[in-house]
Parts: sequence; C-alpha cells; structure tokens
Amino acid sequence: MSKNIKDPDQHKKRMQAIKAHVDKRIAKAQEDKGTFVLLTGNGKGKSSSALGMVARGLGHGMKVGVVQFLKGEWNTGEIDFFKRQPNVQWEIMPAGFTWETQNRESDIASSEQAWEKAEAMLADPSFDLVVLDELTYLLHYEYLQEDKIVDALMNRPENQHLVVTGRGASESLVELADTVSEVKEIKHAFKRGIKAQKGLEF
Repeated sequence: MSKNIKDPDQHKKRMQAIKAHVDKRIAKAQEDKGTFVLLTGNGKGKSSSALGMVARGLGHGMKVGVVQFLKGEWNTGEIDFFKRQPNVQWEIMPAGFTWETQNRESDIASSEQAWEKAEAMLADPSFDLVVLDELTYLLHYEYLQEDKIVDALMNRPENQHLVVTGRGASESLVELADTVSEVKEIKHAFKRGIKAQKGLEF
C-alpha cells in the first residue's frame, strides 16, 4: 500500500492480509521455510550485509538472483566479483540515481523495467535467494505500486529466501518481513571529508 493512501478501510484490509500471511508462517516455524530479511535505516552497511548473504548462499551451492535498483552504471567490486560466479543472476536498473536523471517519467520506466526482472525471480522456484537492493526508495518515491510489490513478495515460492534493503522501509514491508534490522548511523567518513574508498564503499 502506498504510504500516501489514507483510506483507513484499504489500509486495514492490506494489514489484515499481511498479518494472516505472517501468522501462517509463524505457525509453521518448526519447518524449513523461505525467510524475508529487511535491512533498513540510515547507516552504512545494508547492501554490504545483503551481499554477504549472497556469498553465503553461493557457498552452499544455492542459486541467487540480485536486482539492484538505483545503482545504474556505478561500477563496484562486488558486481565485478559476483558476476563471475556461477549460480548468480545479477540485474541492474538501467538508469542511475534519481538525482542524476532528474526525470520522473524516465525513473518510473526504469523502475518498472527492473521490477520485471525482480518479479520473474520471485516467481521462479529455482531461485533459492533473491536480493532486491535499494527497493525501498522506489516505493518511497512511488515509482512502483506498493500493493503489487507486496503481493509478489507474499506469493513467492515457499522456500525462497528474500532480502530487501533500503532506507525508510514502509510499514507494509516491516510487517511482512520475518527479520528486520535497522542500521543506525553514528558517524560516517564522508561527512569528515574522506571520499569513498575502493573495497569499502565500492
């Protein structure tokens, strides 16, 4: 549900559907089930944590899908490394950061194009782990319809693990996730005039 939808009946209906889904999963907690991990907050390390789980999954011979929203053509060490690994499909949204494009129409088109890749992974039981990096931004800016996203997350294969990252996670995502970690910033090198460092930030 979009954060700007204020219809209380629609909000209640969405929350009831999410609660029923979560309760059902909790009731089956003694079984091996796909887990939804949400990494949010303003601190550094959300994507890095998610990519640690990518490495862990690949180490177990799992098939992993990654969709990076908002990264654009920004070249990073993890992209170069993971793209060389078997069992991983890595997709990147065509356009870069929203403040680079400065074109809402273009951003929405790029978001929808990237979401099609994510949606295909979420519907494919051959993927053991799917990572949707920076997805929360696209919901915050309303480039994607949150109800559609939530439905896809809820209806993914039962044993498929999911990791979503990004600041300002919505109430729906927090409620739906099995594990939620908020990364808090205490201080950051960039604010002290230290530029992004190879191997740490990219």
